[in-house]
Amino acid sequence: MVDDERWKARFRAARTSLPRWARDAPSRSIYQSNATGTWEIYTWDRDTGAHRQVTDRPNGTWMGTTDPSGTWVWWFADTDGDEFGVWRRVPFDADEKTESVPAVPELEPSYPSGLSLGRSGLAVIGRASETGNTIHLCRPGAPPEVLYHHAEDAHVAALSRDESLVAIGHSEHGDSRHMALRVLRPDGSTVADLWDGPGKGVYGAAFAPVDGDARLLVNHERRGRDEMLIWDPVAGTEQEIVLDLSGEIGASWYPDGTALLISHSYEARDELYRYDLSRDALTRIDTPRGVIGGAAVRPDGTVEFAWSSAAEPPVIRSTSGAVVLAPQGPLAPPSVPVEDVWVDGPAGRVHALVSKPEGDQPFPTVFDVHGGPTAQDEDSFVASAAAWVDHGFAVVRVNYRGSTGYGSKWRDAIEGRAGLTELEDIKAVRDWTVSSGLSDPARLVLTGGSWGGFLALLGIGTQPDDWSVAVAAVPVADYVAAYEDEMEGLQAFDRSLFGGSPDEVPDRYRESSPITYVSQVKAPVLILAGENDPRCPIRQIDNYLARLDELGLSHKVYRYDAGHGSLVVEERIKQMAAEIGFARKHLGM
Repeated sequence: MVDDERWKARFRAARTSLPRWARDAPSRSIYQSNATGTWEIYTWDRDTGAHRQVTDRPNGTWMGTTDPSGTWVWWFADTDGDEFGVWRRVPFDADEKTESVPAVPELEPSYPSGLSLGRSGLAVIGRASETGNTIHLCRPGAPPEVLYHHAEDAHVAALSRDESLVAIGHSEHGDSRHMALRVLRPDGSTVADLWDGPGKGVYGAAFAPVDGDARLLVNHERRGRDEMLIWDPVAGTEQEIVLDLSGEIGASWYPDGTALLISHSYEARDELYRYDLSRDALTRIDTPRGVIGGAAVRPDGTVEFAWSSAAEPPVIRSTSGAVVLAPQGPLAPPSVPVEDVWVDGPAGRVHALVSKPEGDQPFPTVFDVHGGPTAQDEDSFVASAAAWVDHGFAVVRVNYRGSTGYGSKWRDAIEGRAGLTELEDIKAVRDWTVSSGLSDPARLVLTGGSWGGFLALLGIGTQPDDWSVAVAAVPVADYVAAYEDEMEGLQAFDRSLFGGSPDEVPDRYRESSPITYVSQVKAPVLILAGENDPRCPIRQIDNYLARLDELGLSHKVYRYDAGHGSLVVEERIKQMAAEIGFARKHLGM
């Protein structure tokens, strides 16, 4: 007997993000929490212990930050999850009756493309629209100035401490999957460019947190995986951070600029290290086995980090041993740990994470496919995966080619053949679960959201005999129509992924589009769609649903009034119940 309240309690349990603090006022922090049932932005004054809810919107709010002085809270206001809107701001110490105002009233609504705030009140704002990508300098009391504009994808990467340098990421070379860096002066003149050539992206992380220090921390992939270097665009020097660690590396600055906080990701789990720049010394920071969902160094040198594992719910911890921020109410019920499996695929070993319910094999099995595709499944707490397990399903999550965490070659292997490549790896794991006795071949569910939803629909069309049921949330269903309607940044991503637009390489889009194979579908399919989704727009989903209707194929649709997913807890529970109920019904459970 399934305990409905147990799996729902994992969604309802209050959670918080890692607090981020004002650079010059570290007692002033902001965080996101779902304490009210909807994800919103909160302030936290660490001196007084006071917490205040800043935003309160029907579909929630996620994007927010503070200026360096801690005077203002900025947050992005879109409409019902469509990701198209403007930045607003409100004083940090305002009372609950104080309304926010447009931060820069002269700027029209757009898709956000980065934001950096300076202590003088300067704001560097990136915006994406039909006319291209624009970066504005917005000074207090002055009209916005255009610092940069280009038709290709671009974003604000960083602003130096003394506000004399602005780093932007751009894809003027036409590949938004492997971007270049440019550092500009506020007058628009170029200080320096950094690009490692085709297929090798560079990404600005942050300038050194010291006045007059031009060093920029940069992610690169010169040796086929994510690593770090320090670039001084003024002096024209580079210092690569070469560490004897397998896996991929990220980093952020210690407050005095003398050391780096290293995040090390390897085989779906994370570690933290301190790297002393002057001594070239690496020291491991003690953290539990699992996933670090974010980490930052406080002025006193302690490190705060968000942690979870598949079995244990998230917590915000400190290296001091304290729990930094605990939401009110009961913790989420725990779940089962994951097991690692490695399966021989067509291009090398494929890593998958398996969660098993109680009982005897073979199990009905859910292949829960991650989105992105530039993402990965990890040993972290996932309420939806735990809900499937509670209902008697084994859950298999595959880090297919296209996933991050396994090197640049693995991540980029899908280019030119999107969807079909990933499904080869998923099928290899699927066949292993059946041959090993883990899975019942007559009860296999293929599900996922966003890119995972796209793979679910493409899978039941190209591998119709392998899957019993499909559940696709906010998917790409008709790739050409999706390209026509999606936000501009994703159009640039798709051109980089396919090698051109649908007009330029029509066969590639046709071969990777689920609607091409709809007549071959055998499995009943549930599609969940957001009416205001700018990433996987509703028209292309309607096109796919119309073809299912024409062919008389078994399907159901769940529509909701939001965008690419929901920030409302009860809505997420309704969607999860619909997914589980649909699968159980069609599997006779």
